[in-house]
This record gives sequence, structure tokens and C-alpha cells, in this order.
Amino acid sequence: MNGKFLLDTSIIIALFANEPEVRNRISGSEEVFISSVSLGELYFGAYRSSKAQENIDRIDDFALSTTVLNCSTETAKRYGEIKNRLKDKGKPIPENDIWIAALAKQYDLTLVTRDTHFIAIDKLKREAW
Repeated sequence: MNGKFLLDTSIIIALFANEPEVRNRISGSEEVFISSVSLGELYFGAYRSSKAQENIDRIDDFALSTTVLNCSTETAKRYGEIKNRLKDKGKPIPENDIWIAALAKQYDLTLVTRDTHFIAIDKLKREAW
């Protein structure tokens, strides 16, 4: 297995849970990226957890060891296009997920996710691990 992947929040959570399939797929990948949007979702969950500082430290360590992609003007353009197409189809998805998909398309990455609503986004390369 090789390739260039953007990990969705659902996959990062599976990685934190030490799921063997996710760990194996990541270790066999050419490059793996995360989005600043997913980091925000992870930090939100950490702050709401009973082990907030422990979870925040884990996310901090993960962010330091992984390439984090940030949103730019180009990302915003792709976000607008994706959201417009979803609206025309009558298939809205969560806002954060539109940003994550926009980053995947911008950098020509395969989005790895367990969220099925990403199927509604045209020409998005995706895999479910």
C-alpha cells in the first residue's frame, strides 16, 4: 500500500484507539497529512472529555509529528464550489467536512474517512479504513 492520504477526524480517532488496520495502512503509506480543521475537532473533543489535559497533550504530540494542512484562499474557493454543488443536489454535509474535502481536493489527496456523507462530493478520492 502506498499513496498520499488526508486523514479525516474519524480515522485519527481510530488511530488513537490503536486500531491495527489503521496503523498498518498508515505505516505503509507514502505520505499522510491531517487538516487544521480535524485538529480543531479533536481539541474540541479533548476539552469536553474527562481527561482533557491528557487528550490535549496527545493531540499536541500527534500534530508535531504529522504534516498539518491549513486552509488558504485556494481552499476557500474549493469550499465554495463544493458547498454550492451540495446545495444544488440537496445533500448538505457538516461544514467542517466541506473544508476537509476542499483540502483533499486542493492537494490531490485521497481522503481517508469512515463518514459516508463524503460520497456526495463529486470527484473526491476517498477510502474507508
